[in-house]
Amino acid sequence: MRHWPVLVPPLVLAVLAAGILLRPTGALLALCVGALLGGVISSVHHAEVIAHRVGEPYGTLVLALAITVIEVALVLSVMLAGGENAAAVARDTVYAAVMVICNAVVGICLLLGGLRHGEQSFRIEGTGTGLAALVALATLVLVIPALTVSAPGGAYTDSQLVFVGLSSLTLWAVFVFIQTYRHRDYFLPANAIDDEAVHAAPPSTGRAWASFGLLLAALVAVVGLAKVMSPSIEAAVAAADAPKAVVGVLIAIIVLMPETWAAIRAARANRLQTSMNLAIGSALASIGLTIPVVVAAAVLLDLPLTLGLVPKDIAMLALTFVVGAITLGSGRTNLMQGAVHLAIFAAFLFLTLVP
Repeated sequence: MRHWPVLVPPLVLAVLAAGILLRPTGALLALCVGALLGGVISSVHHAEVIAHRVGEPYGTLVLALAITVIEVALVLSVMLAGGENAAAVARDTVYAAVMVICNAVVGICLLLGGLRHGEQSFRIEGTGTGLAALVALATLVLVIPALTVSAPGGAYTDSQLVFVGLSSLTLWAVFVFIQTYRHRDYFLPANAIDDEAVHAAPPSTGRAWASFGLLLAALVAVVGLAKVMSPSIEAAVAAADAPKAVVGVLIAIIVLMPETWAAIRAARANRLQTSMNLAIGSALASIGLTIPVVVAAAVLLDLPLTLGLVPKDIAMLALTFVVGAITLGSGRTNLMQGAVHLAIFAAFLFLTLVP
């Protein structure tokens, strides 16, 4: 194990502690940004160490699960502290995560992979299964609440919330079972001759466990720094007279940086299957783990919860899934498909700024 990945997580946690104790402005804010980038790079390194030890698709699952669990804790803490003002935070977080993953992450991977390798392939059996589950979950969680009449304002009743929470958790659990046991071969990437890490000797069990601990530390620091920097982000958004939804998008982008960087590295190494595992798995975990926890908190603690999207966002979500079904339907990709996804992501960002 190299020295820098061991040293970076403790240093980043120290910067996080300073940011919590002191209001991050000026030099400290710049230090937080640098620490954030260091935490992202370090977490990706440790995730790759673990993946090389346990093999795929377990490696991508470790990274997706770790960051999603921490993200769930962040969302829940905001809901508990915000009351009525935080009723839509879970919806905005999940929607932003799906749009970032399905358009920005997938688009960048397809574009850079296509530029470097021309045409790339992955197994449609695995990616198609995950995409189908993602479409179903996103529709149940984000679209149907805007159409039901039992509760006003894009909300579900308690019984509807329980049904959606159980459905989300069940579909995610079935997908993980398929991915890791029943049809694991659907998610296994072919070895790439230009990726030296594939052929390197696997790390020892002790090093893998050490990387797991350092990975958790780095991810806690990344999500914590995103939270610490959020007041500065909110102030900048307010100064620019931009909609409040921009804050959620920026935080989602920051939180998803480790998975994005790992997916891009895999695509450039001609392991697009790993990129797709990370993207689809992360999006599914973002809904399948976040929503059940949020639903339980809303029902048990009587917290306000708004899940239904506005018509503009429903249209953008539908466009994303229709295009994704076309571009990922053949199992072979090129840079044009990546450009299409990035164009949708650019439209998502622009319409968030100019609704």
